[in-house]
Amino acid sequence: MTIAALCLGAQGQNPPGQSPPAKAPQIEIRGLPPRSTPADYPDREQAGQVTIAAEFQGHAIPTEQGNLTTEDYVVIEMGLYGPPGARLTLSPDDFALRINGKKELPSQPFGVVLGNVKDPEWVPPEPPKPKAKNLNIGGNEEEQQPRGEAKEPPFPVKVPLEVQRALNLRVQKAALPEGDRALPVAGLIFFQYGGKIQKIHTIELIYSGSAGKATLTLEP
Repeated sequence: MTIAALCLGAQGQNPPGQSPPAKAPQIEIRGLPPRSTPADYPDREQAGQVTIAAEFQGHAIPTEQGNLTTEDYVVIEMGLYGPPGARLTLSPDDFALRINGKKELPSQPFGVVLGNVKDPEWVPPEPPKPKAKNLNIGGNEEEQQPRGEAKEPPFPVKVPLEVQRALNLRVQKAALPEGDRALPVAGLIFFQYGGKIQKIHTIELIYSGSAGKATLTLEP
C-alpha cells in the first residue's frame, strides 16, 4: 500500500470511542435591513445604474441588537440600490477608504475585526475582594496591629467564550453580503484605523466594482 493511501485511510478513521468532530455551523451573512430609500443615508453617489449610499459610523458597529465598538477599525454602513430586479456582485475588494487625503485603506473582511469587538453594555463580573494581610511582625500589641493591605495585581477581565461568540455572530450577520445579490442590499464594511475620530477631517469612500466606479465624500 502506498504512503498516500495510508494517509487517506488514517484521515477517514476516528480514535476508538470518539465521534467525528462536529462541523462549525454555517451562518448566512444577510447584512442589515436596507433603509427605505438612498436618501435615508447622509451620503450618496451613482455608479452606473446603482446608487451607493453610506454613513460613516466611526468606531461603532451598528447591529440589529444594538451598537458594538471596535478600537482598531472604522465602520461604514452602506446600502446599494438599483432599478427593479437589479442584481450586483459584491466583494470587500470593491471598496477602499481615504482618510485626510492619505493613502487608501483597503476594506477588511469582517473576520479580522472579530477579535477587536466590544459590547459597551457588557458588565464584567466583580473581581474577588483582596484578603487583608497583617504586615507587622513583633511581640507587642501595637506592632501587631495591621498597618494596611498588601497590593495585589489587578484582576484580569476576560470576556466569557459564549459572550464573545454572541458578539462575533452579531458582527457577522451585519456585514455586507458578498457574491451575486439582489438589490437593495445593505451592511457594514470595515477599514483598519485606530486613530481618534475627532482628528478625521475628510473621508472618501472609493468604489470600483461590477457597477462601475464612484467616490463618495462622507461626513466625518
